[in-house]
Amino acid sequence: MSTVTDAYPEYRTTSRLDELRATEYSYLDKQDHVYLDYTGSGLAAYAQRSAHDERLASTLCGNPHSANPTSEATTHLIEQARAKILAYLRASPDEYAVIFTPNATSAARLVGEAYPFSRGTRLILSTDNHNSVNGLREFARRSHTRAVYVPTQPPELRIDAAVLKRALRRRSPWATLFGSGTAGRRGLFAYPAQSNFSGVRHPLSWVRLAQKQGYDVLLDAAAYLPTGNLDLSIVQPEFLIVSWYKLFGYPTGVGCLIAKRSALARMSRPWFSGGTIKAVAVGVQWHEMASDESAFEDGTLNFLSIPDVAFGLDWLARIGMHVIATRVRCLTGWFLDRLGRLEHSNGTPIVRIYGPKDTKSRGGTIAFNFLDAVGEVVDERLVAAESAAARISLRTGCFCNPGVAENALDLHVSNLRQLRHSKTASLDEIIHLMGLPSGGAIRVSFGLVSTAEDVDRFFAFAIKTYRDRVTTPAGLPPRDRC
Repeated sequence: MSTVTDAYPEYRTTSRLDELRATEYSYLDKQDHVYLDYTGSGLAAYAQRSAHDERLASTLCGNPHSANPTSEATTHLIEQARAKILAYLRASPDEYAVIFTPNATSAARLVGEAYPFSRGTRLILSTDNHNSVNGLREFARRSHTRAVYVPTQPPELRIDAAVLKRALRRRSPWATLFGSGTAGRRGLFAYPAQSNFSGVRHPLSWVRLAQKQGYDVLLDAAAYLPTGNLDLSIVQPEFLIVSWYKLFGYPTGVGCLIAKRSALARMSRPWFSGGTIKAVAVGVQWHEMASDESAFEDGTLNFLSIPDVAFGLDWLARIGMHVIATRVRCLTGWFLDRLGRLEHSNGTPIVRIYGPKDTKSRGGTIAFNFLDAVGEVVDERLVAAESAAARISLRTGCFCNPGVAENALDLHVSNLRQLRHSKTASLDEIIHLMGLPSGGAIRVSFGLVSTAEDVDRFFAFAIKTYRDRVTTPAGLPPRDRC
């Protein structure tokens, strides 16, 4: 059997990551664990946790909404983190603001609730958006803005650029009656730089394409940034959303909306809270929002964890994103090569892959299903239980990307329309009603300290467990939610 370096000799240039795996991430091997869910979360190095403990031991931090010494120490660390993020993304502080949120989902919600949707604007979404971005359509609906989806095309689950261009050029039928949005904007276009289902990387040039048609752009970089660089001096979306634990595992509970200051000036929040206002009165119901990014940071920030983001970015910079990207690309290609060759004794495939089968314009996320010896999809609940027993962490289920899953599984609109009239309370009944072969798929994703040995162990498990086997869903627990 060929090795990863036979097919991808550049893998040898990433040996630094094996050293880190043996030291800073040695808990994986000590626990005899194969981690293949980097799109779900990155992993934290011992050094990150040590830095956090050392900082708390040497620096007394207090609530930043004050002028006392502990408050000023905290404010200084938060502002250092903002500056570090802008520098990492090569964004000008004059042009972009960093707004801290609990996660990327909260960052998307900030945009949705405050964006100036109207009858004359449109919301354009790619079908492989995460549900955190799909939820924007509910804010749009309240303002009578139409949400339009641009579909991905199986089998590679990419978007036809011509279809996207037509969607961007099409005007809202209400535009002539009600006019465009604030400052003549035609609406909002939201898409992921990298799909967290299929691994497809969409062109960053779409940001400028949409802007030329009069759209603001929300770019979801949550799945892209763990293995890719983004230069906001070149690619300049109005809004960028990030969850930092996706990049380096720690801290959780800290995300960001990185937004153009010019775009923030056009936003109107539907409420105010502690920390977001310059002044407020109760006797007269009046308030004035803060004039900077704090207008979007509700309450007290996660001030004990935000400085860990700065350390995490320095950690990645010391390792080198090019090294991480090379390692992930090599393992992804090798994994796909081997996955495509898996067969039962009768010559039928053991897997069905959803998305690109090579490394061109894709990240290290691979979605697929196992097929049994008679060609039936192996229930993902069975795979979840059996992979867990083998101490392999991968992702199973319906994920948070319903649109691209519908495209991948070739679901027709007629099947989906039944959902509007369905009164079923069971997810299993909904799956049956839609005609789905299973409740979702399997997702393997590579990251910072993935190794060839991880891949070998996965395939040893897959061949031993599913080759020439006929499976049945009998005895599996019911699905209670997606």
